[in-house]
Amino acid sequence: ARAAALVWVTRMITLALKQLAGGVQRQGRQEGARLAVGASPLRRGSGARRIERQARRGVSMASGDGVEGAAAQPPAPGFTEPDQVKRFADAKARGDPRVMDIDSVYDPSWMAGARVLITGANRGIGLALAKEASLRGATVVGACRRSSPELAALANVEIFEGVEVTSMEACERLARELKATGKPPLDVVVNNAGYFPDTHDDFSQGLNFEENLRQYDICAVGPLRVTYALVKAGCVKSPGGKVVNITSQGGSALWRQVQNANEGGDYGHHMGKAAANMCGVLMAEELRPQGIAVANLHPGFNRTEMTQKYAHIWDVEGAVESEVGAKRVMHEIGRVGLLQSGAPFINCEDGLLIPY
Repeated sequence: ARAAALVWVTRMITLALKQLAGGVQRQGRQEGARLAVGASPLRRGSGARRIERQARRGVSMASGDGVEGAAAQPPAPGFTEPDQVKRFADAKARGDPRVMDIDSVYDPSWMAGARVLITGANRGIGLALAKEASLRGATVVGACRRSSPELAALANVEIFEGVEVTSMEACERLARELKATGKPPLDVVVNNAGYFPDTHDDFSQGLNFEENLRQYDICAVGPLRVTYALVKAGCVKSPGGKVVNITSQGGSALWRQVQNANEGGDYGHHMGKAAANMCGVLMAEELRPQGIAVANLHPGFNRTEMTQKYAHIWDVEGAVESEVGAKRVMHEIGRVGLLQSGAPFINCEDGLLIPY
């Protein structure tokens, strides 16, 4: 009797696991279909970066001096391709308008009259987002440590300086000052401020724990501080508001076996972005009852000051000017909605999902 019971329990567990796996696959297909348009700063992709590092270390795969990583598995239905070089080459070969010509599908209508707060709005992709929002009729609330002439020149801009996202005091001051204006609450909060230092961060050349912690503090805890301060002060529209974290495909734990195969490295960047994604997922659960939607967005590979050190692979990995990258991001922000569960992790290059 005991043996029969054990067999029965084993069968039930096996059946449950199969049903769970099927449910996950169906959810991926459904979510992918919902998010796909017309159908990853990651600041670097897998193929070119792997070639770059192998060349630097003098590794020759053909001679057997190195171990080639496992081949990338085809993405699940609704999910984007993990290999950046292959992804761009495939999109180019099939003439994918979502990737090659964002203007052909772009819908900026949601920005007209909206109040959009952007952290790190004084330069890089943050400034590009601010310019695009201003151009489309939004009121831009630029939160940054120091303003810039480009940000100050925008129409319909409100600038709040001294916003250091590593300081809870600074984030609470931002919320108080914003509330004191007496203006309507924010329609969208874009947690964009980030940090990616040009430093070695691997076992062979040495780890930089101070820089690792700084990346974690800015990229992962920063969005939490900003969002917490704004929501607690009633500065985010509820219901109807959106919180968007600009993270990176570099924060996908699953994709490290493809994009960092047999090389690891960049611990601070990848760990910080993975934590930022977790921040978004948890905020989505807590803010859902208040009617505030949350999403994690990978802006794609953009030609900015932060990625200048990878200029030699911009072309092969499909890096775009920040103005194009901003449209991709804004297009996806417009499509973010309140879900019954979860927080989507979206590649703004093609509108498809990235696995956590």
